Amino acid sequence: MEKDQIILFENRGLISITGEDVKNFLQNIITNDIEKVSSSASIFSALFTPQGKYLFEFFLIQSKKGYLLDCDNQFTNEIINYLLKYKLRSKIEITDLSDDYIIGIINSEKFLDIQKSENKTGDTIEFRDGPLFLDPRNKSLGARIVSTLEKLHLTIKKLNLKIIKPDTYFAKAHSLGIPIKGIQNLKDQLFGLEANFEELNAIDFKKGCYIGQENTARMKLKEKLRRRLLPIYSSEKLNVGEELFYNKVKVGKILIDQPYPFGLIKVVDPNIKEFENTELLANTKKCKILKSV
Repeated sequence: MEKDQIILFENRGLISITGEDVKNFLQNIITNDIEKVSSSASIFSALFTPQGKYLFEFFLIQSKKGYLLDCDNQFTNEIINYLLKYKLRSKIEITDLSDDYIIGIINSEKFLDIQKSENKTGDTIEFRDGPLFLDPRNKSLGARIVSTLEKLHLTIKKLNLKIIKPDTYFAKAHSLGIPIKGIQNLKDQLFGLEANFEELNAIDFKKGCYIGQENTARMKLKEKLRRRLLPIYSSEKLNVGEELFYNKVKVGKILIDQPYPFGLIKVVDPNIKEFENTELLANTKKCKILKSV
């Protein structure tokens, strides 16, 4: 993305979570530490199964009355139902704001310019009555604006930005090993550490318990991580479920297919260093790992 460009995501979900118990409620279920969230800092986090497997991923931003959860809109209702399941007697309110808000993505350099012009510090700032924050997974993915559609179009006009298609953003994320499209295929298919959530700053190993914490901590402490989700490149169409082979040895399988494929790849036995820069086969189709661990 160039400095004068913006991408609009109208299919993002936005959930408001408020109430006097909201901080403790979220702290007990999310993988990251809610104490890190403030008016100047936002986080990337996740929800795991009790076994520590991938369920949902999202950003958490502080709002005036609680928190905003920015997620893929295909999971909005599922996340709300999940939260309601654990609400019990907690004094919280959960509201779906997806129809009223939109997410804009701008270049990180543009964020720094805005930060300077507004005379503000921190990776999250308030800009035109809404949060603007650098992507906590990787700052190369720019910054996210949470806004109503009307206000965002006024912002685009004020900053003289050009709206572009999201392809360059998806391709950049793929090259960094961060899946965005096709994440529905990951649900309950791999452990959180296998999904690289530690590298994406989504897990805090010093906070208290959360759902799936026991297996996640054990895998970390005992160095039991044997597979990783990695981006795959191929000039041919790869399909979900296809097995990947190196010298006739199975080293993984495709979990996300075109246009930005990812595979769950062995990192030991054999060691990934043996084949990270080598041609692999998915059936008879040639492919390679785009970025290793």
